[in-house]
Amino acid sequence: MDCNKYFSYDLVHVDKNTGARAGVLHTPHGDIETPIFMPVGTNSSVKMLTNHDIEHTGAQIILANSYHLYLRAGSKLIRQFGGIHGWMNWHKPVLTDSGGFQVFSLADLRKITEDGVKFRDPKDGKEHFISPEISMEIQEDIGADIMMAFDVCSPFPCTYQEAKKAMEQTHRWLERCFKAKTNPRQALFPIVQGAFFDDLRRESASVISSYDAVGYAIGGLSVGEDKETMNHFTEFTAPLLPAHKPRYLMGVGTPEDLLDGIKRGIDMFDCVLPTRNARHGSFFTHDGKRCIKNQQFQADPAPLDSACDCYACKNHSKAYIRHLFRCQEATAAALMSIHNIKFLIDFAKSCRKAILNDEFDKFYEENYPHFVKK
Repeated sequence: MDCNKYFSYDLVHVDKNTGARAGVLHTPHGDIETPIFMPVGTNSSVKMLTNHDIEHTGAQIILANSYHLYLRAGSKLIRQFGGIHGWMNWHKPVLTDSGGFQVFSLADLRKITEDGVKFRDPKDGKEHFISPEISMEIQEDIGADIMMAFDVCSPFPCTYQEAKKAMEQTHRWLERCFKAKTNPRQALFPIVQGAFFDDLRRESASVISSYDAVGYAIGGLSVGEDKETMNHFTEFTAPLLPAHKPRYLMGVGTPEDLLDGIKRGIDMFDCVLPTRNARHGSFFTHDGKRCIKNQQFQADPAPLDSACDCYACKNHSKAYIRHLFRCQEATAAALMSIHNIKFLIDFAKSCRKAILNDEFDKFYEENYPHFVKK
């Protein structure tokens, strides 16, 4: 199914010192300037925030999860509303994860076969079955601009044979995903697997690159391994993917992760951490992560970050937000979620600006130490 009529990617500039990339991904619902951080709205809503809030963070694309939307509210119902854009009244690009990772994480509640995965809903115990074909049907019902292939995730840690088996099944399922896909207005991103073995990662990158996809993803990282290991496999894998297509590192999204990933040729990132951290009182600053619960902020009149122009920072002090948090007011988590998301989106924009000026190495060296303080 040819998507070239509706999707294209312009690699605008490659930083001459690091190889970091700046580009533009064109989609039916708008252009996405890369590198980009993508907020996660698992259930078709970014937790604590309205679409108005998300718009004002500068988000160019958001994520939803087809596994959760299939279980609740149901992909057929979402289709009746014109797909996810009509369902949630969001008219910029949307990416849906296939649910492969979520199904895999059910452990004793699921059984993987060649046909697909049989699993029980952990909330009501009802049995379900998702195959590559059903995953494509669910994601086409949802109507996201970018769909992810239904893959098999390796556990961490795992043996070579476990990783090889999961990778090979991922490749067989990928072929079935492409055969089942019917809508050219939706792009399908294949996913590199292979766990923590160089030769498997190389083989997987070669296989998925044989498909003329709109973009490609690196999966199976940020699953419990240390930063050094994640950076090694990102650096090893990214150059094996087509240079003229966007590269997406799945489930990664702290400021230091963005810096490390962009340095290694990654264009797209997502993570639930900005909103999850906010609900637990953590917020990003240009001098590292902070916790609003700390006594030092009790009477602090300054915003969360003096360099940020998000709604929270323009209107409220740390003292006020701390007070709300201590009183268990949901507004505190909402304000810090707005801030954390905008911080990462703006941080990715700053990375892009540095790349366009061939100064990403300098930007990296100036900023990285602030986020990895001991």
